[in-house]
Amino acid sequence: MQRLRLRYAKRGRLRFTSHRDFQRALERALRRAEVPMAYSAGFTPHPKVSYANAASTGAASEAEYVELQVAERCDPRAVRDALDEALPPGLDVLEVVEAGPGSVTDRLEASHWEIVLPGADPGEVAAAAAVFLAAEHVEVERLTKSGRRMLDAREPVVRLDLLEADRAASELGRVAAKASRPCAILQMVVRHATPAVRPDDVLAALRTVADLAPPSPPQVTRLAQGPLDEATGTVADPLAADRDAAGT
Repeated sequence: MQRLRLRYAKRGRLRFTSHRDFQRALERALRRAEVPMAYSAGFTPHPKVSYANAASTGAASEAEYVELQVAERCDPRAVRDALDEALPPGLDVLEVVEAGPGSVTDRLEASHWEIVLPGADPGEVAAAAAVFLAAEHVEVERLTKSGRRMLDAREPVVRLDLLEADRAASELGRVAAKASRPCAILQMVVRHATPAVRPDDVLAALRTVADLAPPSPPQVTRLAQGPLDEATGTVADPLAADRDAAGT
């Protein structure tokens, strides 16, 4: 069986789709696109699809990853075009590559996020970020299925930068930069840990250390996830090794 890895984006209103919603949409798209999927054995066979570290509901993303197993060899570009056509606009298949050795999940060491804070004063946000970065630990409370628990929101954060509005990388950031009211735009690189520290945890930490309370709900986009370069604090492309193995 051939394994294919795809990168897809959640954009616009489709960022509010849950992970389960996307699973259902992808399975329908695989049938419409007539992708020759491999199926599990047993009484209830299901297509062999593996999902890796999906973004939470409400967060946009340019870097979500899925692995497919197909029963016969396929042209990755043809699969990309067919799936992108079959999925609704806003769930966009950006790339499909043949999987090389190893697991793509093991390469997802960190995420690069952009957080747009409409109506927030950039100076106040910069000051809060400086206090947060100067702290060794910042504990925040999260409500989980098993109750409330405390976690350290500071340790996994590799970088936290305030950007000029016109340097926004995400679609949400570019829209906010054109609006008439001020906004602050943060970018951060967060190491994947257990439990995972999410953008809303970092915002809760900024509220804890500097009483930062943005006037409007934040708009979050994952720009990238992949191998972490500890020296530069940047996130690399997790599919680069697959392209190298395929000679593309």
